[in-house]
Amino acid sequence: MHLDTVFTQIDRDKFTIHPGIMGPLTVFEIKSGRQRRHQGPRDQQELEEILEAYIGQPVELIPCGGGDRIAAEREQWNDGSNTLCVRPGTVVVYQRNNVTNKLLREKQGLNVIEMPLRRAVPRPWRPALHVDAAWRAPTSKAPAPLPAA
Repeated sequence: MHLDTVFTQIDRDKFTIHPGIMGPLTVFEIKSGRQRRHQGPRDQQELEEILEAYIGQPVELIPCGGGDRIAAEREQWNDGSNTLCVRPGTVVVYQRNNVTNKLLREKQGLNVIEMPLRRAVPRPWRPALHVDAAWRAPTSKAPAPLPAA
């Protein structure tokens, strides 16, 4: 399981989250540089508290499916939390996640760009989904022929 399939930062202080991972978490911290040491585990904390400590400001966790358990499970299958933030406030999402997309657009005021799922990269390679799929989207122009050998 990739973290971005259940949890993604979509703005400076906003995160989509699959409700199934909400609750106390045990955090492990890995530091780079000369020390390159593993620190953890820390005490269990709520995800919101952990993020606020690292970001330095209050955060908002936006449950996929808008808090509806059935919608959340259905949209999780279509990677409802796997979004691509192209700039603060603008995200690329899968078109099939109607509940979450409406929530992001209407209640969160985000610019939501929807991509049809049929153009997406198949499982399990979805973390690169939107960028790769957007570059491979069909065009009206035929590709140039290869040069003769």
